[in-house]
Amino acid sequence: MDIAAYMKEVGAQARAASKHVARSTTAVRNQALLAMAQALDAARDELAEANQQDLSAAKASGLDSAMLDRLELTPARVDAMIEGLLQVAGLADPIGAITDMAYRPSGIQVGKMRVPLGVVGIIYESRPNVTVEAASLCLKSGNAAILRGGSESIHSNQAIARCITSGLAQAGLPETAVQVIATTDRAAVGELITMPQYVDVIVPRGGKGLIERVSRDARVPVIKHLDGVCHVYIDSHADPEKALAVAVNAKTQRYGTCNTMETLLVDEEIAADMLPLLNAAFVEKGVELRGCERSREIVSEMTPATEADWEAEYLAPILAIKIVDGLDGAIAHISQFSSRHTDSIITENYTRARRFLTEVDSSSVMVNASTRFADGFEYGLGAEIGISTDKIHARGPVGLEGLTSQKYVVFGDGHIRV
Repeated sequence: MDIAAYMKEVGAQARAASKHVARSTTAVRNQALLAMAQALDAARDELAEANQQDLSAAKASGLDSAMLDRLELTPARVDAMIEGLLQVAGLADPIGAITDMAYRPSGIQVGKMRVPLGVVGIIYESRPNVTVEAASLCLKSGNAAILRGGSESIHSNQAIARCITSGLAQAGLPETAVQVIATTDRAAVGELITMPQYVDVIVPRGGKGLIERVSRDARVPVIKHLDGVCHVYIDSHADPEKALAVAVNAKTQRYGTCNTMETLLVDEEIAADMLPLLNAAFVEKGVELRGCERSREIVSEMTPATEADWEAEYLAPILAIKIVDGLDGAIAHISQFSSRHTDSIITENYTRARRFLTEVDSSSVMVNASTRFADGFEYGLGAEIGISTDKIHARGPVGLEGLTSQKYVVFGDGHIRV
């Protein structure tokens, strides 16, 4: 296969389809989403068979447990994909909304209209459910999409792609409005990220290596986060029961996700009481604890933590624990080591909670809640196309609005400038 020629054809088809999608009605796009949901529900056996092919190959190739977890399409995850499509269909359509209209002294009216970005390229690893999330959000926001999943999920993604194509066809939209790249050749990624004539934005979802490569080589704007080094800080004013529940959930609800807690910070004032409780809970869950020197003075069986542990994204049942000197120490540690993804404070003190919210510079900052909530579905976005830790255009879970831009619109009545 001539990869360059193939990708240019895909890009040209996406650009043409994007114009059709942009002028389609909300009802037509919703019809496509609902038809996709029905197609997924009808194709459960086909999806399971395709996913099993991928899982078998991945295990044989020695893929790690975190990646295998992301790759698996359980019945519950198929249910979640269907629910995500239904939720996105039920969301308000941002396209065409005009806001901030105001009369100027000249008599003209000036406002802003929300418009699609055009063609969105998404590059991701393992998680086949991203195919549905990306397709639904791109379509609802009036964009065309080019989706390039990992080679380990090629059979699952192609099975899902057939359901997406069916939904587009039933709604009368171009089947090329959502294209799932059919080759596992890595050269396809290099072509996709260097086609500004066809692609308006790239969203990489995967390991740090992938995102660094895309950020370095892309000639197209990138919405990204490099890693998820998320913190939970247990304040001296925390409710111990809440603190224990949130910390355990933030780490163990799922290990292989970017919003999983990787470092637990504990205020020195309560460390002697909290650490034995935390240790018992995590040991029961099979989590390896790597503690600072002060932590190990309280719980000696912890593995000694190294400096590298404070910036590690384990994506595994491993947790770094550090005792800090109050809120100042927690904020200083997060400022130095956080990846600016998600950080949470557990406290009953309103003033401290407000200060944490103000001073911690992450895309999601939480009070008395598990970091696992940092997710487009949980935030009411229906689904997400990724988490952005950038500060320009989109930040945090990127849903419909993050896949749009704005243009100024002006209304006059024969007005001329003098």
